[in-house]
Amino acid sequence: MVVKDMMPNFELFQPTQVKDALAILDSYGKDAWKMAGGYDSLVWFKERIKRPKAVIDLSGIAEMQGIKETADGVEIGALTTLTDIENNSIIKTKYRLLADAVAKVASPQIRHAGTIGGNASQDARCLYYRYGLPCYRAGGTTCYADTPEGINREHALFESDRCVAVTPSDGAPALVALDAKYVLRSSSGERVVGSEEFYVGPKIDITHMTSTKPEEILVAIRIPNTWAGSHFYFEKVADRNVWDFALVNVAAALKVQNGVIRESRIACGGVSAVPRRLTAVEEILKGQPMNETVAKLAGNSATRGARPLNYNGFKIPLMANLVTRAVRDAKA
Repeated sequence: MVVKDMMPNFELFQPTQVKDALAILDSYGKDAWKMAGGYDSLVWFKERIKRPKAVIDLSGIAEMQGIKETADGVEIGALTTLTDIENNSIIKTKYRLLADAVAKVASPQIRHAGTIGGNASQDARCLYYRYGLPCYRAGGTTCYADTPEGINREHALFESDRCVAVTPSDGAPALVALDAKYVLRSSSGERVVGSEEFYVGPKIDITHMTSTKPEEILVAIRIPNTWAGSHFYFEKVADRNVWDFALVNVAAALKVQNGVIRESRIACGGVSAVPRRLTAVEEILKGQPMNETVAKLAGNSATRGARPLNYNGFKIPLMANLVTRAVRDAKA
């Protein structure tokens, strides 16, 4: 029996500068744990699944907080709270898709402390993985969800390779649709990666959901002005309106001129290990009128190649309907 009211001992560090946090990371290596808002981290510790020797509380690093406009768009510090993003005038005016997405995360209390970096970097929520069973993602040799007896109602439709867990983030699909870039810093330098490189599926790395290295910290997220002021749509379907993760969500950015879709970026969460960008749908929409017929075509095309598990077949029509509504109802 797992006792969940206690946490194992660890050294707690609370640096106020990124360089100091990186020095601690270099010292402890893979035995260090980076903590932002702390909601996901503390659950891991209390369930005794993760046992770091050092926890680096990043919340006191001022340079990782805040939202600022740049010549190319906007830069959001990774420690910026979801509430601050939801209420920020720049985000609401130019990149409303992200404000709409983070407004659907959990509850107001969690959004007050939860950060965009933490939300975008969440680990899998699969119950077998979270309960500490030796599944593939945990370094074992079995996917307990992908068995005849497996509980897999919330799991993947696409791109599962041994592991069928999905990305749980609401913010991530919106960031993908906005073509966000992720700023990762280590003591040896800085690298900026796009969404397709930042989010990784089990074929690339089955034990991680992002490409962030143990010695790196996600310090900021940059959104280019390419999609500023576009037609946006975000919708999340979950079993409960609050305190729950998406069964499926959709984020869409469309450039519309005289009723015609010139360009689009659409991504869904809850259907794959990564936010699934619907590139085939984007190609179909190019040059098409924004109407019900085209929207239905987009929705039906979105689910091609889906491989339902025993209990998640309902996600196929759900995903199709969400994409249909995104294309039909996106607003500037």
